[in-house]
Amino acid sequence: MPATFEATRSFCYQFGRYTVLPEIEVMPQVKSGAEFRMVDLVQTVLDKYLTPEQQQVRIRKANSALADPVHSIVKFFASFIAKEKDLFVRVRPGIYRAHTVDEIEAAEEGISDAQIDDAAIADGDVEAIEFDGWIYAFSFPALVRNDAPFPIKIGMTTGTVEERINSQCKGAATFENPVILGRWQVKRVGPTEKAAHNTLKARGKWRENIPGIEWFNTTVEEVASIIAFVTAS
Repeated sequence: MPATFEATRSFCYQFGRYTVLPEIEVMPQVKSGAEFRMVDLVQTVLDKYLTPEQQQVRIRKANSALADPVHSIVKFFASFIAKEKDLFVRVRPGIYRAHTVDEIEAAEEGISDAQIDDAAIADGDVEAIEFDGWIYAFSFPALVRNDAPFPIKIGMTTGTVEERINSQCKGAATFENPVILGRWQVKRVGPTEKAAHNTLKARGKWRENIPGIEWFNTTVEEVASIIAFVTAS
């Protein structure tokens, strides 16, 4: 069951990622390899868990008078995450199909041990959370500021920082290469990353109005001080 309904973009993201997409993956028409229209299947899950009234609730965009209905935001996040994680094959605009066994095997050959470890940590694997690794911060040149907080992505990896960031930015809609702002080698990298995220969220720094959960309006100095505090004990 999904989390209790909230009229927030955070709820829409979590609902799209952890309820909508897992249910779509096990639908018979998807498992059969047939082509499907993403928005139709997302709507099926929306209708299963949210009332028509909840789906029509409008959520304002940050720093804007414009607002979008819940159902539109969920559909956007579901499509965005499916593309980012390569969950399905895009046949043509809006139409997808499941990966074939051969495609999955070919993709698995290119997955590194570090990527597997990172995924295990992200999924909350009890043993994996004990892994050591790196906390990193990056942004794009056009966003970097010297005199004020700016959008910074904070993530973690058990492999190399460069490989992890390049993997995340591969295929991203930007003409700029990411700039690595900082990296910190830590013990128990998963819990450390979560602590850093939660601290920045508590300070109101999370950029809730964009896809993903790792972008914050902050500074490298603030990130470094939080990590130093978390890892001090």
